[in-house]
Amino acid sequence: MTTLDAPEPVRRRPPAPRHRRAVLAAGVAAALLGTLGNAPAPRAQAERPAVTACPPNLLGKATCYTGQDTNGAYYAMAVPTHWNGSLVVHAHGGPDLGDTSDPARSTDDLNRWAVMVDEGYAWAGSSYRRGGYGTRMAAADTENVRKLFVSEVGKPKRTYVHGQSWGGDVAAKVAETYGRHPGAYDGALLTSGVLGGGSRGYDYRVDLRVVYQYYCHNHPRPTEPQYPLWQGLRADSTMTSAGLRARLQECTGLASAPADRTALQQRNLDDILAVTRIPERSLESHLRFATFTFRDIVSTRLGGRNPFSNRGVRYSGSHDDKALNAGVERFSADPTARRDLSYDSDLTGKVSIPVLTMHAIDDPTAFVEHEAAYRATLQGAGRGGNLVQTFTKETEHSALSDSEYANSIAALDTWVRHGRKPTARSIAASCAAFDRKYGSGCFYDPAFHPAPYASRIRPRPGGLAWPAMTAAQERAWSRIDGVGIAP
Repeated sequence: MTTLDAPEPVRRRPPAPRHRRAVLAAGVAAALLGTLGNAPAPRAQAERPAVTACPPNLLGKATCYTGQDTNGAYYAMAVPTHWNGSLVVHAHGGPDLGDTSDPARSTDDLNRWAVMVDEGYAWAGSSYRRGGYGTRMAAADTENVRKLFVSEVGKPKRTYVHGQSWGGDVAAKVAETYGRHPGAYDGALLTSGVLGGGSRGYDYRVDLRVVYQYYCHNHPRPTEPQYPLWQGLRADSTMTSAGLRARLQECTGLASAPADRTALQQRNLDDILAVTRIPERSLESHLRFATFTFRDIVSTRLGGRNPFSNRGVRYSGSHDDKALNAGVERFSADPTARRDLSYDSDLTGKVSIPVLTMHAIDDPTAFVEHEAAYRATLQGAGRGGNLVQTFTKETEHSALSDSEYANSIAALDTWVRHGRKPTARSIAASCAAFDRKYGSGCFYDPAFHPAPYASRIRPRPGGLAWPAMTAAQERAWSRIDGVGIAP
């Protein structure tokens, strides 16, 4: 964290008012954040983009660049041979876990999202300055790579921010924070987005963490050091993903054919799936998040404070709901921790640019009901007219059809350029033209509307209130290196 240190006081000449406010802001920010993780040391200056070999999907189609910015974030850029003059700035998902920026992440993303470059758009994406949680940090790094593109390549005709998965939350934060600046962003494309925000978007994983332990008793085992489950995992644990997978297999036989599971394993698995409403095929990935990413959020980003609650939640669907509700671990959130997580990752809906979303109806990771939460957020802010949502009959989260991605960016671009707001039906109808090029299919369901968010996520009785931030506190946050929870 960058600190603002006060100079030695001068008796006859007090510090200037502006300086006193800066010092006060730093103190408020430190009080809000508690124990913070360390940010990578800022570089003296950004590396100028260096021409590099394009990833496999773009060989012979573009000029590609890589570099590292002043915050230590690696980035990649591509300018197609036949550039249409516009730019897509990509916000990647995750979050990946680790202390430093991964130089391979941005180039891998460029290869994965080559469809944008195939459609004539330049592309720029950041690996972020470090792994771990921090939506505002990731948004700041995404904005920084846009600025680098402008300074090194030139100002595009139009700029669109795209985010997938947690990157959808990051891109939505970019649209709210930087989209109001004239000429920065013209539109946003959010695909498979985690749009419920951190303060409520992970409640179902909180439920998974405690329900799993109730049935399995091996995370932690009775013979191991105990810790409250809201920590995800104790800070000094050396458990790996493979170790967690072995415990999950031990309890539920998840990796085994049903015929090879014991009766107890099958009952444990049936109860966990029924109560949490998590698909079997994504159970392991959700438990990893509720273990390792929860540890990152709590121990590294929030100084050990608990932002999660399951107090008063009524669990149902098991073979014995009474015993489950009596025996499952309960806890309440620290209001300041929940406030800080909310400020970092929740969305306000205050967007002034067109936003187009696309989401698989059977997304096993970011449930489609996240879209209902996002629509309600924009409507609550009086910005519902800036949103168009589309839904597909796909069953994946990490990658949808290239034909649909190409169709989506084209629909957003047409909306921005001509001011004609599309509809779910018009977007579905236009996809066939792109499928003739990519052949990956068009699976839109223009009649679909997601159920309310609370229909999928077990509500916290009475809601949860936490102290609101004052304008001075929000300004203090903005002075923190990383612009979010524990840079």
